Amino acid sequence: MANNLVQDLIEAGVHFGHRASRWNPKMAPYIYARKNRIHVVDIRETVRGLLRAKKYLKQVAAGGSLILFAGTKRQASGVIEREAGRCGMPFVSHRWLGGTLTNFRTIRDRLGRLEELEALRASDEINTYSKKMQSAFNREYRKMFRNLNGVRTMNRLPECVVVIDPNKEKNAIREARRMGIASLALIDTDCDPDTVDLPIPGNDDGLRSIEIIMQHLADAVIEGKSGAAGANKDAAPAPAPTPAPAPTPEPVAEVAAEAESTEEAPADAVPTEDAPAEDATE
Repeated sequence: MANNLVQDLIEAGVHFGHRASRWNPKMAPYIYARKNRIHVVDIRETVRGLLRAKKYLKQVAAGGSLILFAGTKRQASGVIEREAGRCGMPFVSHRWLGGTLTNFRTIRDRLGRLEELEALRASDEINTYSKKMQSAFNREYRKMFRNLNGVRTMNRLPECVVVIDPNKEKNAIREARRMGIASLALIDTDCDPDTVDLPIPGNDDGLRSIEIIMQHLADAVIEGKSGAAGANKDAAPAPAPTPAPAPTPEPVAEVAAEAESTEEAPADAVPTEDAPAEDATE
């Protein structure tokens, strides 16, 4: 299974990094080699990070907590919407609004305004307004729908934030750290791994690279939710049931340590020296 995963990651170009001149020195432990002035990510570190991330997300989903997916760059926007929708989690794919986590109450109030506009556009009441007002309502609705539609199901703060490119989503990372929310990110060779709790080193600019990573993460969330649903269904009813607290995921540090000791990428799972450097992201 590990060999198949490594082959899929290499074919998707996950191991291609940025130009060596743009690297962050803190990414040195995750870099395998330098080829034609392009850094090549150590695919073994990618597999380790992906396995740790999948285990953690599975535990979070099994506990009934929310996971917020964030990726607003052009390559990641459509993938984030599709995979977050597939696993039933909230997402931000167009623009990260300041205060999405730190000022959550105000964001919920704006969602109420979005619902009002939807009800107005669906009824005949909008015809009682002038064409200028109708145009203003439609503009306001399109803007709010684009920015808030992905988080309308987020009725509480998430347990974890999954980010594509923490350099691009620095506001999301900053708010998550301030609120004590775990962060998980796909990071390229120009990123700072110290800003996230669970880094997955890899190409965060390639469409295929983002797709394969997000598919694995979404599958882990679905597996965690289905496992929790099956456990609840098979549980025998007690004579006097009392509400039990939802299981909490293990701390991020414990998940990382346990996964690294139990899940190891094969020793030969490294990109070859003759990898086509022209496919590297700039």
